[in-house]
Amino acid sequence: MKLKKFKFKTVNSTNDIAIRLIKKTNNKFGIIVADEQKKGRGQRGNKWISYKGNLFVSIFFSLDKINMSLKQLTRTNCFLIKKALSQFCKKKIYIKPPNDLLINKKKICGILQETLKKNNTTYFIVGVGINLIKSPHIENYPTTNILELTKTKVNKKRIILELVNIYEKFIGKVSNLNLTTVKNL
Repeated sequence: MKLKKFKFKTVNSTNDIAIRLIKKTNNKFGIIVADEQKKGRGQRGNKWISYKGNLFVSIFFSLDKINMSLKQLTRTNCFLIKKALSQFCKKKIYIKPPNDLLINKKKICGILQETLKKNNTTYFIVGVGINLIKSPHIENYPTTNILELTKTKVNKKRIILELVNIYEKFIGKVSNLNLTTVKNL
């Protein structure tokens, strides 16, 4: 199974593009990548601050063969993205439930998950924002970025490739996976 890649310069939200693609095409799997996001969103309708140079992607896939609860999928997505991120930052990454990734008690990544039903098929959309070069200021919630932590500018294409590889493995093996085997992908 291969994720079809959709690349954009500027979007309102990568999750909105995923929703539109699911509704208007027959793609069951894909990844949306944007250089810039104007109206990114977080949990409970919160605004996601999207600085140019950071990473904004949404991965979508059909839940046809996935026998996991939404809570299990949320935890799984955190592990998958943590695994990808750990290839570029060797610091200890913590999951702050339900779906933030922290390093040194500072947010480095947010994940927004949504579901959409089309023709009796449920699709899962995983929006991922990773602070690569700039950290937003969030009242009472410290943030960080990879450049600040590693003093190295990470190539976005390499992180995207890592995410694609991890998600393709996950979706390809999902029918016989559990949370323990996800950690070993």
